[in-house]
Amino acid sequence: MDIRSRPLESVIMRSGWVGTAERSAPALLGLLLALLALGPALGPGFVLRYDMVFVPDPPLTLPGEGFPRAVPSDLVVALLSRIAPDQLVQKAILIGIFVLAASGAAALVPSRRLGPRLAAAAFYAWNAYLAQRLLLGQWALLLGVAGLPWAVRAVVLGGRLRLAVALLPAVVGGFQAMLVSALAVLATAATAPVPAARPPGASDTGGSPGRATPVRTGRSPGRAVPVRAPRDRTVPAWAVRARRVAEAASALGVLSLPWLVPALLSRAVTDPAGVEAFAARADGPLGTVGSLLSLGGIWNANAVVPGQGSWWSAIVRLALAAVAVWGFARLRAPRAAPYRAAPYRAAPYRAAPYRAGPYRAGPGEEPPRGAGQGEDPLHRAGVEDVPPGGAGPGEAPPYRAGVAVAAGGGLAVALAGAFAPGALGGLIAWWPGFGPLRDGQLYLAPFVLLQAVGLASVVARWHSRAVVAVAVAVPVLVLPTFALGAFGRLSAVDYPDEWRRVQAIVNADPVPGALLSLPWGAHRAFEWNGRRVVLDPATKMFRRRVLWNDALLVGLPGGGRLRVAAEDPASAAAEAALRAGPGGRAAALAGLGVRYVLAPAGDNTFQGAATVFQGREIRLLRLDPPS
Repeated sequence: MDIRSRPLESVIMRSGWVGTAERSAPALLGLLLALLALGPALGPGFVLRYDMVFVPDPPLTLPGEGFPRAVPSDLVVALLSRIAPDQLVQKAILIGIFVLAASGAAALVPSRRLGPRLAAAAFYAWNAYLAQRLLLGQWALLLGVAGLPWAVRAVVLGGRLRLAVALLPAVVGGFQAMLVSALAVLATAATAPVPAARPPGASDTGGSPGRATPVRTGRSPGRAVPVRAPRDRTVPAWAVRARRVAEAASALGVLSLPWLVPALLSRAVTDPAGVEAFAARADGPLGTVGSLLSLGGIWNANAVVPGQGSWWSAIVRLALAAVAVWGFARLRAPRAAPYRAAPYRAAPYRAAPYRAGPYRAGPGEEPPRGAGQGEDPLHRAGVEDVPPGGAGPGEAPPYRAGVAVAAGGGLAVALAGAFAPGALGGLIAWWPGFGPLRDGQLYLAPFVLLQAVGLASVVARWHSRAVVAVAVAVPVLVLPTFALGAFGRLSAVDYPDEWRRVQAIVNADPVPGALLSLPWGAHRAFEWNGRRVVLDPATKMFRRRVLWNDALLVGLPGGGRLRVAAEDPASAAAEAALRAGPGGRAAALAGLGVRYVLAPAGDNTFQGAATVFQGREIRLLRLDPPS
């Protein structure tokens, strides 16, 4: 049926639905990847693994005296749990990470073709970096990583409010998410091209900054000729960039106050030994450098995706990284052919074989790439290939230099921790504020974004259905064991009833006092959680201060173990009290303001303490206040 015989309204409605579907496709792809990756983690219960600790009925509490690593993420989760069931809050956050990452990477691709955008979406939502950080339980960091392309896009488009909104995922994530975002945001603000100024008296045409604006000329009636406005020489480019960097830094500083203020007021200390403990390591046969280039290299061997260390996976991932970096280096905005409207004639539609004829450029026009060589310029470039952010046809997107600088800087931090730990440790010993640099591999996030956009550039260069299908499937095929919760490593479980009863008893007590959690270590491996290692849930379940041992024991490649000292000074005093004999231990802890002790069920080392609850796994003791 000839489309011209349909009512105009139906044609417009269909095109509107098609456009909406294409815009929603990257987000839908992210949703499908989330369902495939999480698998059993979406069942009833909570996903508990390493730093990923969600609890029933989370309390609204202020941060303790240690470094505020869970600020304001714990508070946001507690507020959301007042609105929706706490289990659904965790699952919505985990799914949202994939959807936000996929749609953001697609929005940053210059081409408006759906194929390259889907390629970027699939790569950014399914890679070794995201898989390893998720297996380490760092969902708060991944919120900022998912919002990173939106933040870069906001810097290019301009506007304080737009940047603030784009940084909201990182704000919720806390200090790690904000530091990763700051690396890319500041680099983009410092390197993005300065928009061309309008000539005096010219009206605002609504054109994007830095793009040639079509204007009417008398010599060619009805034709729009690209004319670039002269640059305003009264304001040098460096001053514009400096102001842009200052505005971005101000936004980052204000939005970081929820965790920055507690960090500055805390008495937390940073152990320089953490540099060696959290340095990037080889997770495959290609060494540390090869692991980092292929977006792996995390310090925890238990966070490596099963089968990631095989030769075929390592080589394919490194080859894919090389192709993506090459594509990013050649990233250009597509050349769009000028549209020419032909007079409409109501003649019967006849399908005829297409014959590409030579293209002739009009006055003042630049022929598109491939014109006059037997190619259809409209099909090659696409009328809708208008790049976001203001790049002109054939120019590099304005964010390319910034993402490259951020990716290089993040890779340098990761390499410094692995190959120059002494220098980085010296910086931390001189000022604890350098402490966040000890886990250098997490700063690979801009490098992940670079590879995602670079892969989309390669797909756009050799665009076809087969190329798009391969590009979308390759990230999953290279890491197939990330599916189904990394083959069961992510799974939902429910807390035993005794944990909920202890939580209710402690939270209902109006008498002040801290709670001490035993055994004296940071992590647990419960039978009801499948022996998966998880941070002590007691640190997040109670409305009062919880004293726990936040020191870490990290295994080294040679088989040794390295102890990273605790950051909270109060834990040192509690550890000293625990060294007292059974007769004086309770009194020493009570002198520190401890009211409750949560200990294993078989712990009988406290004399004079009242047993409030006795379960199969845990025991709750109440200490008498000091006389």
